[in-house]
Amino acid sequence: MLDLLPDLFDHYPSKLTLLPLTFTAFGGKRLFWGEIVTVKCFEDNSKVKEVLAQDGHGKVLVVDGGGSARRALLGDLIAQSALDHGWQGVVINGYIRDAARLVTFNLGVYALGAMPIKTDKLNQGQVNVPIEIGSVLVKPGMMIYADQNGIAISEESLNFAFLN
Repeated sequence: MLDLLPDLFDHYPSKLTLLPLTFTAFGGKRLFWGEIVTVKCFEDNSKVKEVLAQDGHGKVLVVDGGGSARRALLGDLIAQSALDHGWQGVVINGYIRDAARLVTFNLGVYALGAMPIKTDKLNQGQVNVPIEIGSVLVKPGMMIYADQNGIAISEESLNFAFLN
């Protein structure tokens, strides 16, 4: 399966909300889904690193970095930790670094762009709080579905056995 969102929107049009920002795929896994865990931070990826070092099986981290292009919230070392802990993917309203390396990881990574500067480590940010991504409310425990057509969220897990 290469495309998921077109079929999900055809089958569940009233249960999905498309995130309106234009995300770029940076990870080697372009299609992924899972339960949402959130981090809200600004130019400090301490909480991103902390969360991605925990068990992430069946989960996707959604980061509201305020769209800042001044600091990268994810790089290869933290992405490797996410991969080691079973995370499906990371969606960032912000920027990443180590773009050429991230594409070699079997991890979903969508962000606004890439830039080379790391963050300060001030241990600031909030974990598992409601966040707003492009005027869409994203809450921990919701589901997220991502492929190269876009990124969508739903209140509940959607069955896509109809695709078989």
